[in-house]
Amino acid sequence: MDSTSVIVPTFNYGRFIAEAIGSALGQSLAPAEIIVVDDGSADDTAEVVAGFGDAVRYIRQENAGVCVARNRGVAESTGGLIAFLDADDFWEPT
Repeated sequence: MDSTSVIVPTFNYGRFIAEAIGSALGQSLAPAEIIVVDDGSADDTAEVVAGFGDAVRYIRQENAGVCVARNRGVAESTGGLIAFLDADDFWEPT
C-alpha cells in the first residue's frame, strides 16, 4: 500500500489546528507525513504546530491563498497518496 501524505493548509487557525493534526495522527493507518503549510498566519499557529515536534513538517510562506498553500504541500510531499485536511476540520479515527 502506498504511503499517505497529509497536507494541512492554514491561515490564522492556531485555535483549531491542534485538533486537526491530532485527528490525522490518530488514524488507524498512520500517515507517512503531515505537512502544515502556513500561509502567512499572524496568530499562534507556528507555536501550536511546533508542539507536535517531528511528527509534523511545518512550512511557512507569504500569504498567497489556500490553493497555493495546498500546491506547495503537494510539491513538498513524499507520499504516494495525498490527503487534504483543512486546519479547522478533523477526521474520525478510522
